[in-house]
Amino acid sequence: MKLPGHDAIARQADEHLVTHKVKLPRKVVEHPFRQVAKRVLMALLVLAATALIVYADREGYHDNSDRSVDFLDAWYYATVTLSTTGYGDITPVSDVARLTNIFLITPLRVLFLIILVGTTLEVLAERTREEWRLNRWRSTLRDHTVVVGFGTKGRSAIQTVCATGLKKEQVVVVDPSGKAVEAATAEGYAGVIGDATRSEVLKRAEVHRARKIIIATQRDDTAVLVTLTARQLNKAAKIVAAVREEENAPLLKQSGADAVITSASAAGRLLGLSVLSPAAGMVMEDLIQQGSGLDIIERPVIKAEVGRKPRETDDLVVSVLRGHRVLGYDDPAVGTLELTDRLITIVRATPGIQVAPDARPFRQD
Repeated sequence: MKLPGHDAIARQADEHLVTHKVKLPRKVVEHPFRQVAKRVLMALLVLAATALIVYADREGYHDNSDRSVDFLDAWYYATVTLSTTGYGDITPVSDVARLTNIFLITPLRVLFLIILVGTTLEVLAERTREEWRLNRWRSTLRDHTVVVGFGTKGRSAIQTVCATGLKKEQVVVVDPSGKAVEAATAEGYAGVIGDATRSEVLKRAEVHRARKIIIATQRDDTAVLVTLTARQLNKAAKIVAAVREEENAPLLKQSGADAVITSASAAGRLLGLSVLSPAAGMVMEDLIQQGSGLDIIERPVIKAEVGRKPRETDDLVVSVLRGHRVLGYDDPAVGTLELTDRLITIVRATPGIQVAPDARPFRQD
């Protein structure tokens, strides 16, 4: 088995300094700095409007220092007035100036304070709102799908399960890269930043309440550790893992994976098939691409099909799931279909119609 030494595994498992954080998709896409800049600009516009109003009616104001109000004095008065400081060195003395203060300056002062205080309150309340969203998300998250690794394999796996009808709100991505989690949340998935080999990171993804766990890490040793940790936290979830080397697949199954996909050999077989028959390669690629062309799905046997043979159904049956056994369509042990059987069929993908396969885990003999 081509796994790194025990020291490398131990180092990866004992990275106590790695931070883990849950990130939920954001509905507001505008950058926070841009929001603050807009509010600062609005405050400056209110200040400028106040100064111009005072300067236009400067004859109605009295300055204790030099008796007259110039342009600089107008800005000074606007500043101390909007900030509610009010030193009293410049005061409105005419009736017009006082009416202007009542109907114009005072509303502008209130607007100025709303802008500044609103910005401050929003910054202070952001953490509280985020914590409330996290608590609500945790309380409502049930039977979801956890995807460990948001690389090429992880993205493709998510696209496939979502094509069968799974909502984005039911997908949680776990990845040690902050950029990868940012990309996941930008696409509408919840994300957890952290090392998935650590149980506290998987607990933040609510793995113990998940129905499916997809492990698509970059390294085989990491996949083994994640599988062991996930299976320890959740005994009933269906775990599917990907490995690069075929000889590591038995170790993944021993660690608790229900199914193991060897990415290197699978890609090699598809390459070989495409060399022998490009058309056959195109058909295979179409089958594994959910939601377009031909789809391979799992569905239950309907009452009208009970007692029939697999070839007598309307769909093209590839295999029959009976108990924990996967039987070929031409296997003599199949005989006729039973109501408890499930069928692996090839169907034409119809736009707008999604077929969600049952999530019950099964093992192949």
